[in-house]
Amino acid sequence: MARLSPATRDSVPEAQRDVFDGIVGSGSPPANGPGSITIHVPEAAKRASALNQYLREESSLPKKIQELAMLVTAREMDCQYVWNAHAASAKAAGVAPEIVEALREGGELPPLAPDEQAVINYGQEFYRSHTVSSGGFQAALEQLGKQGLVELTMLMGNYALLAFLVNAFDSGLPPERTEPILPV
Repeated sequence: MARLSPATRDSVPEAQRDVFDGIVGSGSPPANGPGSITIHVPEAAKRASALNQYLREESSLPKKIQELAMLVTAREMDCQYVWNAHAASAKAAGVAPEIVEALREGGELPPLAPDEQAVINYGQEFYRSHTVSSGGFQAALEQLGKQGLVELTMLMGNYALLAFLVNAFDSGLPPERTEPILPV
């Protein structure tokens, strides 16, 4: 059950109502997920959306790596919403179903390509210890290059933000959920 009532034009800060109108247009604000929360502060929603747009559409990272990074973040943050939003798209982008299932269950991972191993290790190290070892950093740098590693770190941080939002505000899952929930 969401912890906030749905945003309306009248419920957002008066100085941000034009931004609200630009985001929502003639429709309704999102009913669940991070957009249903950030729309309460339309200017922040607009800026967060711009970063997300860059990371998803303009970064140097292949879609497969992006989706894998999102799954690692969702699993490590126990975020049902992000997991549900990206498990199927990760498989469609080329992440093996066995990897998706092993991440979901927290089990032993199957053999991984070097870039997959680097991304998973990098994310798990950081989320579990709040730092990345020299070896984990170097492996990710060798696989992704400087730009790719900066973008990977920003992508994981961005999805940690989204997970924090939906977990803290209890936004719930969309009714058309397709993936099994995470065992938490």
